[in-house]
Amino acid sequence: MDGAVRENTHQRVKKGGASGYLTIDLTALVRNYDRLAAETAPARVAAVVKADAYGLGANRVAARLYAHGCRHFFVAQFAEALSLRPQLTRDATIFVLNGLQPGNELACADEGIVPVINSLEQLQQWAGAAVNLNRRLPAVLQFDTGMSRLGVPPQERSAVAAMLRTCGMVDIQFVMSHLASADETLSEQNGSQLAELRRIAAEFPEFEVCFANSGGIFLGEAYHGVLARPGIALYGGAPTDGRPNPMEPVVKLDVAVVQTRTVPAGALVGYGGAHIVVAETRLATIAAGYADGLPRSLSDRGAVYCDGIRLPIVGRVSMDSITVDISSLPEGRLHLGGLVEVLGSSQTLEDIARDAGTISYEILTGLGHRYERQYR
Repeated sequence: MDGAVRENTHQRVKKGGASGYLTIDLTALVRNYDRLAAETAPARVAAVVKADAYGLGANRVAARLYAHGCRHFFVAQFAEALSLRPQLTRDATIFVLNGLQPGNELACADEGIVPVINSLEQLQQWAGAAVNLNRRLPAVLQFDTGMSRLGVPPQERSAVAAMLRTCGMVDIQFVMSHLASADETLSEQNGSQLAELRRIAAEFPEFEVCFANSGGIFLGEAYHGVLARPGIALYGGAPTDGRPNPMEPVVKLDVAVVQTRTVPAGALVGYGGAHIVVAETRLATIAAGYADGLPRSLSDRGAVYCDGIRLPIVGRVSMDSITVDISSLPEGRLHLGGLVEVLGSSQTLEDIARDAGTISYEILTGLGHRYERQYR
């Protein structure tokens, strides 16, 4: 960030009283969507906007993608679908990955939301709602192909097929499954799941297939099906481990400095005195912590940046603050209200996740709402 932009950002943070400044680049998001669409063509591309669009604001993200032509959106919970439904016209389809809890069937039908059926029991409940309403209701059938998390298990497949033949009240849009290791291109599980889904497709030949998530898109055409459903890749996260990230960053995070100080050799830093400085050190405390999505596991491991210079975290990450070593910066470069870069040109989601011992998904979805947000 150049000086003029940094100062402008600084002023906006001060006016809002925020702890930092989170920039969400919706134009980059759209370019990522186009990149994924080109990779999967002629298959269509949906958008996974669960968990408030991975923490970036489902209403804003979905509206921007809808304006760009996206018409299929996936959430995890029915409550998320209810919140998103008023933001999109009825030509947009919202799918609920976890299906429905008992009692939500009629509301789901009224709102034109499509449940993903994960078990014979869910199918029976949805079919019952269709009978009560005396009209066919749309649904997606998800099958477990080896992840043992969600989806119709192998022992229920024949019963599901029999019910679909006799009921006639459920309109299956497509069948789907979820890849467990798509980010690992050499994982044997990918091929095993693909083979299992092909067996399922042979058992249900009248239905099209939806399979690829972000990583699955880059496994090749065999994994695409008719509809791919990327999540992390839309938001700039790397879809594949160990390869250059083909996606464009969507999120930038700068956090404000609360205080700077110089401490002598032997000074204890942070809770528990967990860090002891070995020489006179200049420190800055910044106004974000694990309550703002920066994990405690970054303690004495992670870093922030200023002018491209790495400023290591020293001591434990607190709920609302982090202390960093700024000795490598010119004196006076950082002061009260100045900004350091947490996410941006010097540090990616994957960098922070690596230092925290977690994954980019957890970092992105954990970014809190105490930051001032601007959508570009």
